Amino acid sequence: MNTTETLRGRVALCIAHVAGMIDMVALPVWVGTLIARYQFTPQQSGGLATLFLAGVVVASLVCAPRFNRFPARLVVPAGFGLAAIAFVLATLSVRYEILALAHVLGGIATGCSLSFTHGTMGRSRNPHRMFAAAQFSLGVFSIAFLGAMPLVVERWGGQALFMVFGAVMAIAAVATALFFPRPEMVFAGETPQLQSRGRIPAGVWAGIVGVSLMATVQSMVFSFVERVGVDRGFTVEQVASVLVAVGLVTLFPAVLAAVLQHRWPARRVMMGGPVAQAVLALTIFNAGAFLPYAVATSLFPFVMIFTHTFAFGYFAHADPTGRAVAATPAMNMIGSGIGPFIGGTLVQHSGYPALSHAAALLAALAVLAFALTAWRSENGLHQAAVTQD
Repeated sequence: MNTTETLRGRVALCIAHVAGMIDMVALPVWVGTLIARYQFTPQQSGGLATLFLAGVVVASLVCAPRFNRFPARLVVPAGFGLAAIAFVLATLSVRYEILALAHVLGGIATGCSLSFTHGTMGRSRNPHRMFAAAQFSLGVFSIAFLGAMPLVVERWGGQALFMVFGAVMAIAAVATALFFPRPEMVFAGETPQLQSRGRIPAGVWAGIVGVSLMATVQSMVFSFVERVGVDRGFTVEQVASVLVAVGLVTLFPAVLAAVLQHRWPARRVMMGGPVAQAVLALTIFNAGAFLPYAVATSLFPFVMIFTHTFAFGYFAHADPTGRAVAATPAMNMIGSGIGPFIGGTLVQHSGYPALSHAAALLAALAVLAFALTAWRSENGLHQAAVTQD
């Protein structure tokens, strides 16, 4: 039987994760191509990406509570297949309305597949390590994609971007149709009613809010790291070298999170992540010298990937039905969708320091959310001990 513990099953989950999270890698090239090749305004281009993200969020919010009611081995390849068709549709027209429709349909289909993928990861024997492997795969893909895609677009035009998106989705559809695993874990006393109707613990909900706030800070800050570098007077070559460093650094947080899984408590990592985000954001937008700007920018995505890997493992353990981690796309994409808008508004009206202060405020709220998660968890353990006594 092909399960989450077999090599084929794990590879299929990693491929599905990469395809489903492709926007996290492609967003700069995506928006840039729409502006440069399709002659859309920045607002129109950002709007198309937002439509895709909105589709992912809606699909995740609808699918996550229903994770155990439908067969993931059918839903996941079907969703990626529909996403591939949507992106092929995008290659056939330059009309904004057609592209908007393709982005919405592609986002909904991708979000559905990704929710069932993450839910299945959450029911593996070691969700923390499974998610770390998937995040590492995404990091490897990002280096290849960001290195090759600008040249591909330059040679074959903007439609080539959507053709590549379609190809990635098609590969994911085939891989998951052939090798998507059955969940390995079956929990004592588990019934279909418990899988579908049992409540997600309140502490997990607080943690979900914390991850969403961190995702907002991530996208809000990272959308402007290139621009603030140029505006501070750093050369284009210097800023480009920092972005290359970012791509290389993102390979390591998932691996490190897997190594430290049993050495660092997840709750402490979750509470420390937003603090690190705030310190790095304040450095990025207030540093006058290149070195602190470069170091802080290079490390900034590291914090989100590292913290989220621990959070994923914690949610999977606290809610073994898999529904909480099935909402992972919504946690990420809500932040990705609203972060750039919030950041752009702050920069336009109040400047870069205001953006750093807003990031620190949201990070503080994330710490409070994770503190509530930790308190709820400790309270639950205390009550369980009292009941046993």
